Amino acid sequence: MAQNEIIIRFDEVSFEYGHTKPILHEVSFSVRRGMKIALMGQNGAGKSTLFSLITREARPESGKVSIDAGLSIATARQVIPRDQLDLTVREFFEKCFPKKVYDIDPRIDAVLEVVHLSAPHERTIKSFSGGQQARLLLASALIQDPDILLLDEPTNNLDKAGIAHLTDFLKKYQKTVIVISHDAGFLNAFTDGVLYLDVFTKKIEYYAGNYLDVVKDISARIEKENSKNAQLAKEIQENKDKANFFAQKGGGMRMVAKRMREKADALEEEKVDVRREDKTIRPFHIPMQQDLMGEIIRITSFTTLKNHKPITHKAKISLKKNEHLLLSGPNGIGKSTLLEVIAKGTSPRVTVAPDVKIGYYRQDFSTLNFDDTVYDSLLSVMQKQDEHEMRSVAAGFLITADAMRTKIGSLSEGQKGLVAFARLVLQKPGLLIFDEPTNHINFRHIPLIAEALNTYQGAMILVSHVPSFVKKIRIDETLDLEAL
Repeated sequence: MAQNEIIIRFDEVSFEYGHTKPILHEVSFSVRRGMKIALMGQNGAGKSTLFSLITREARPESGKVSIDAGLSIATARQVIPRDQLDLTVREFFEKCFPKKVYDIDPRIDAVLEVVHLSAPHERTIKSFSGGQQARLLLASALIQDPDILLLDEPTNNLDKAGIAHLTDFLKKYQKTVIVISHDAGFLNAFTDGVLYLDVFTKKIEYYAGNYLDVVKDISARIEKENSKNAQLAKEIQENKDKANFFAQKGGGMRMVAKRMREKADALEEEKVDVRREDKTIRPFHIPMQQDLMGEIIRITSFTTLKNHKPITHKAKISLKKNEHLLLSGPNGIGKSTLLEVIAKGTSPRVTVAPDVKIGYYRQDFSTLNFDDTVYDSLLSVMQKQDEHEMRSVAAGFLITADAMRTKIGSLSEGQKGLVAFARLVLQKPGLLIFDEPTNHINFRHIPLIAEALNTYQGAMILVSHVPSFVKKIRIDETLDLEAL
């Protein structure tokens, strides 16, 4: 098989949801065998939809999607479907195949070794941490040995070692890979090119090279387009001024004025649409619950996991207003479990002061009711419901009027994240708990989120595997679970 042959082709493909939400408009591009392509674009632009068109789960309204006959495709999605969380590891991998596989156990062991995960086959999926579930998602695609591997935000929840291992794997992988990711450093390590889905034009632009090459290309293009438009604007104004001057002379000068206006109109047609950058959320802050005094939370002991066995540790952790705690440690050690225990108040070893409102940002968004509309979800967390304030906050997080009427479960993962942040602003908590708050979030938003966390004046507990993000936040104390 020729390495450079085209195996995926989109010819003027258009797609929309329910005839009300256009996603793609006459999109054309191709992917060659063996390429490593990044698929980028703003939250909600339709990147996951593009994967659905490639896998035939969705059909275009017009145009044609062509995939070479006989090629197998597997997708590692962003999250494990809720209806699969109660499956065992073995059952989860069995669902990857249309027919029963009799030698499934050794195949599971082999692929788990590839993603560096130790997982008993009888253990249920929901008992794994978010990072371990991310590895299971990747393994579920790899076990199918596909010709085309589609990865949807594969670094979400992965610790530093997991990301490094995945990067090394993709560098050596010989088959075709298309990756959706907001992690610029990760993408820059292995990509041959970038498909950029423009949320404004509904088109896809192709850029050759790695991510940093693309950033330079886009910046140069925008500068060139702005320069050309500025020169045209100057010529247009000169022609309009001349037209006005000759029109006032009357007589034969009116024909000259008409030609000047026609020339101005022609120059107007030459203006190009400058590529618009993704919108970013507005700078925001999370208000602190009023009248907080003294100790907000105390932790006297907690449990970690080592080789799937619980180990209890004594502790003397106390947080007051304006104190920030970072929990660190590898995937599966028990960070998310500790956060959940704190949020739910299910351990006598964790004491939260009476009447303290807890704002809990979970990496799987399970604190959100997926059947609620965005409007109802935002309004429900406000102590004093004020629709004007709610809509103002929502607009700052790029939540449109159309999104307000949408059910949470129908949003992209990135949009769910922005709704979760908007809820925290409206809730005004006294204790903030963040479990991987940068997952699924467009990298353009991350500095603004870091600043909001940095300036939060209540007590805060943070888990994040993104060092560049953590560095932007004031941390008063770090609890390294691996060092215990």
